Amino acid sequence: MLAERSMTVTELSEAVGISVANLHVLKNGRAKAIRFSTLTALCRALDCQPGDLFTVPGEVSRPPHAGAPAPAR
Repeated sequence: MLAERSMTVTELSEAVGISVANLHVLKNGRAKAIRFSTLTALCRALDCQPGDLFTVPGEVSRPPHAGAPAPAR
C-alpha cells in the first residue's frame, strides 16, 4: 500500500504519529494488537479501509472484490 501511495515508512510514521520501529512491527505482522486510534490514523493517511491493511495468516492473497458478494457456502 505504501508503494501504491508513493509514500515511505518515514513519511507514514510522521503522518500517523508513531515510530518507524512500531510501523515495521505492524508491517511485518509481528504486532499482537493495534489501538483503534492508530488504525484510524493509518487508514486516514493511506486513504483506505481497515480491511485493506489486514490479511489472515495462512490465507492466499486475493484481489479486492470491489463490493462483490461473498460466495455461497
